[in-house]
Parts: sequence; C-alpha cells; structure tokens
Amino acid sequence: MAAAPPKRLVFNAFSMNCVSHIHHGLWGRPDTRQMEYNTLDPWLELARILDKGCIDALFLADVVGLYDNYRGGPETSIREAMQVPVNDPMLLIPAMAAVTEHLGFAFTSSVLSEHPYIFARRLSTLDHLTKGRVGWNIVTSYLPGAARNLGLEELPRHDDRYERADDYLEVLYKLLEASWDDDAVVRDVERGVYAEPSRVHTIDHVGPYYQVPGPHLSEPSPQRTPVLFQAGTSDRGREFAARHAEAMFVVSNRAGLAKIVADVRARAARYGRRPEDIKFFPGITPIVGGTEAEARAKEAELREQLSIEGGLAHLSGSIGADLGELDPHRPIGSYDFNAMTGLIKGLAESAPDRSWTFGDLAKRQMTGQFLVGSPEQIADRLASFSEVGADGFNLVYTTSPGTFVDFIEGVGPELQRRGLMRSENEPATLRDRLFGHPRLPDTHPGAHVRRHPSRN
Repeated sequence: MAAAPPKRLVFNAFSMNCVSHIHHGLWGRPDTRQMEYNTLDPWLELARILDKGCIDALFLADVVGLYDNYRGGPETSIREAMQVPVNDPMLLIPAMAAVTEHLGFAFTSSVLSEHPYIFARRLSTLDHLTKGRVGWNIVTSYLPGAARNLGLEELPRHDDRYERADDYLEVLYKLLEASWDDDAVVRDVERGVYAEPSRVHTIDHVGPYYQVPGPHLSEPSPQRTPVLFQAGTSDRGREFAARHAEAMFVVSNRAGLAKIVADVRARAARYGRRPEDIKFFPGITPIVGGTEAEARAKEAELREQLSIEGGLAHLSGSIGADLGELDPHRPIGSYDFNAMTGLIKGLAESAPDRSWTFGDLAKRQMTGQFLVGSPEQIADRLASFSEVGADGFNLVYTTSPGTFVDFIEGVGPELQRRGLMRSENEPATLRDRLFGHPRLPDTHPGAHVRRHPSRN
C-alpha cells in the first residue's frame, strides 16, 4: 500500500500595525521597516512578497488599550513603542488585497470595541472587497485600560467576557448567515429590482447582552461569515474555541500542543463538530541560516539587541502585575517567594531554575518561539509539530519583511520539496484554502441559523 501523502501545512505571516510587536528593541535596526508602519508602502511590499511566496494569510494582531501597569504607568511602553502607537489593522486590508490575488487576511478585533450590528457590516464589506479572503481573530480584551476607554467602569470578569462573546457571535451568525437569502439579490434591470424584499429578513435577536432586530445592512459576501480565528487557551477560552473557532492560535511547545489539540477537539465533538473542523496554529519565529552556525550567529545578534525594559512592560501587562519593583538582573532564588503577590510568584515559579532573573523571563517571552537552524532543520521541526496536531504555523517576525523573506526563500523550497507547503497559487477564498469549501460547514453552530443550509 502506498504511503499517504504528507499533510500540507498552512502558513500565516504574523504582524501588527505598530512599531514594536513581540521582539522589542529591534525596531531601530536598519534592516527592518517597522518605523514605517503608518505608511502603505511597507504593507504593500509585504503583501506582494507573501502572495508570491505562497504564504496563505497575513494575520494581524491588535490591542485596544495600553500596557500601562509597568512601573505604575504607560511611560515605558510609550518610550519603547511597545504596541503603542498602534493603528487599526482592518484599514490595511483593502489596500493589500488590491495588490494581491491569493493572500488571505486575518485581523484581530475585540467584542468589546464595537457593536455587533455595525461590526457585521465591516465583516461583509471586507469579505466583498477581498473576494472572500478575510478572517476574524475573536478576542475579548484583557487590558483594563481598554475597558475604561470603551465606557466600562472596569474590565468584565474573564468568564463574563466570553459569555458576552457567545451572544456577540449569535448576533453575527444571524445577520451574516440568515438575514439575506442566497437568492435575495436578483439585479433585475428590466423590473427595476435589485433585491427581492421577501428574501431579506429581520433577525429579531434578544440575548443577554444584545438586542438586534436587523436586517443585515450588507448583501451576502463570498464567505458570508469570514474564517473564525481564536487564541485563548484558558478553560473558558477552550470551550469558546470548541464551539466557534475554525482556527486556533496556540503558544505552546510540542507536548503542550498535543494536549490542547486533544482537549479542544474533544470539547468540539460535544457541539456536534468534527475534528477536522478546527485547525491549530502554533507560533514560531524562524531564524534561518545557510548552516546552523550561521543561524545561531543571527540569533545571538538579535538576542543582544532585545530590550529587557520593553519585554518587562509587555510581560507586566500580560500577567496583570507590575514587575517594575523587581531588579531584572537579580537571581529569582534570592527573593522571598512568600512576600510575592500570587501572579508574580507564579511567574517566578515558571523559571527553569532559581538562577534565572526576571529579565531572563522577559527575554523568554520574546524568544520562546525562536526556531533556529538551516532550512532542513527548521523543516524537520515543523514536520514534528504536525505529528502532534499542528495544521500550520503563525510566522512571527523579528525584522520585517526580512524574517518572511528568509523563510520563503530558505525554508519554503525545502517544505515544498517535502509536500508540506503549497507551491502554486490558485484563486480561492480563505476558507476554501483552509478547508476546501467557502461557507461554514453544517456542523458549525453558525450554520444552524440558516434558512436554507447549503451542504459542504
């Protein structure tokens, strides 16, 4: 019996419409265009590179608040350009779509930041303008400042934010999937009828957070519902992903990935979904050299230039505790753990040994996804991740577009030789590219609201 062909992996470039995203301190290098983030040219250049290089999508992260708890305020984040200033990722997509034919675009938006009735129109508009090449990364926000600036007295509790997100998605499904029939738009010039009113419906949604009568403002787009990404791996986050997500971004090592994949797919089965309905994407930062020694030299240079202060500000916001009172160069073992707050104590206990410093932990956050080596070595590691459930990877840059060029030109041909990476571009919606069909499958909760479900 012939061996089964290898599973083709999906590759997303991972970026953010800001100066410094993950690897803080590198934005001043002469070989990166990060300081040009607020002009179109570097984004158009990047989109063309990714499209020609058979990268499947550009995944754009976002936050709607400041990391402002390090040393008691936002000064370090502002000084280091640590995810501030940050511009809207959605507005880049039509321009990049206009200069590409195949590249998909996934953007991040919080359910706290915009009412679902208005957001549904944005989704449909982007799906039309990209000819079905768009996806949405669903987040619930975790920075307290985001809530305050959006008119909330405080950030809702973690699980409550997911409850709101469930209701938000129900509104979107009804607007995107059920409000307009597939044959509502007739464009009958002779009768002067663009759309049949009897085929456009109100949704009359009444939920715990939103009341939306409808109908949807936009006609059906190529995918109707864009591809749904999600990244939360808490218990409640996994439950949300099991119900709604089609693609899940995971920050984990190989062993941890296998556990997350098994857990989420088991939960998804309880919603009547199939294992293949959800794809999993670990994040990696490829550092490619012609030889391992060359790649290690690149890595050493990058590590030397990383900003510990920027990393600590990022880590403080991520864990919700101010690390500014701690000496970043003092061994963790010299501190009195009993005097630490719970969050900082938990971080300290995550160190491999007590000789580490909090500065080392900040560097680990920035470099933990480094994948260093020759093209063959990196391809081997990616293949090993696919054996435990990875369906593809989010490629995190250190320099842009250099990191992506190195991957496309160095690792890409090796992956294509092994049948692990697409080598030709064909027109397709983003969901077609990932799953082989343009619409939500009938097993997805979003399909259950359809008036005339299509079989996938």
